[in-house]
Amino acid sequence: MDIGEKLNELYLKYNDRKYVHPDPLEFLYNYPDLKDREIVGLIAALLAYGRVSQILKSVSSVLNILSEPFDYLKSSKEKDIFNDFKNFKHRFTDGKDLANLLVSIKEIINEYGSLNNCFYELYKKYNISINATNSINYNSHNTILDSLRVFIKKLIEKNKNGCNSLLSNPDGSSAFKRFNLYLRWMVRKDNVDPGGWDNIPSSKLIVPLDTHMYKICCNLRFTTKKQANIKAALDITEVFRSFAPDDPVKFDFSLTRLGMNKENDLILLLKESLVN
Repeated sequence: MDIGEKLNELYLKYNDRKYVHPDPLEFLYNYPDLKDREIVGLIAALLAYGRVSQILKSVSSVLNILSEPFDYLKSSKEKDIFNDFKNFKHRFTDGKDLANLLVSIKEIINEYGSLNNCFYELYKKYNISINATNSINYNSHNTILDSLRVFIKKLIEKNKNGCNSLLSNPDGSSAFKRFNLYLRWMVRKDNVDPGGWDNIPSSKLIVPLDTHMYKICCNLRFTTKKQANIKAALDITEVFRSFAPDDPVKFDFSLTRLGMNKENDLILLLKESLVN
């Protein structure tokens, strides 16, 4: 069995919601309406740093106040949002950072109608080109990176605090792990990822690279980069693309889920596939 077959075997095994908990992804399942789910997804993804128990507690506290996220943001005044979250704290993120993010989302919704509409407009501008015969070329870029950088800039433009614990420098070299995680949740649709952004192709996604996934992929020689940055994430995505051209990020959940408790066993298992 080669490594591509082994990766697909792992995907089929772990592509099940029973393996999701504990993971902030589980909050999205409670919101069947896309206009709510995309807001919850962005909040949950951007707060997904630190201990998972604290992440779940922090996201829960936000959603207890938001209740119906889309309606809350549409109807609430900016000063009320800051007041509602003045006591919020999650590691480096305080109530001001969170409230500024929510106001940014509110303003994007007011301008575009939804987060999806905003991202799709950027995708059309930065990831779709028109050739000489006026036909659309959807393959002008391998990944969603250009659109993602501008999407983050949009959030920062509307954020009075600029870059902070939730909004990383869009021109930096970070792997944009939390934003790529968000895109995985919103674009992919299977037994784990709920999807909803059907106008963005899964083929353009980038692996949400954290230190855990980076260690696994370095051991498998999927990248030679010395840091878990965007260049390493793109390297790893290209390797995954060779096994699943239309859905390179499909392996992310299964690898991280299996690797949580059996990382060394996972590396040995996949290395055997490389050798064979």
